[in-house]
Amino acid sequence: MSSTSQLIENQYQPARQLLAKNIIRLRGELGFSQEALAFEAELHRTFIAHVERQARNISIDNVEKIARALGVEVYELLMPL
Repeated sequence: MSSTSQLIENQYQPARQLLAKNIIRLRGELGFSQEALAFEAELHRTFIAHVERQARNISIDNVEKIARALGVEVYELLMPL
């Protein structure tokens, strides 16, 4: 394996993991509880908890609702930190 391939593989994070980390980070920066984020996104609190634990496969529509509630663009939720 080339060093470039190893670097890419070492930096790879599944989309579900990136999404969860970014939601948790942004929610914390805004001082939102899971319940507050769920309210703003018009979703259930347990759904937000499942997404943050990476236990739920989320639709793009719900990603968009969460992004809107957090005040960011959808792509920002999938960007590596």
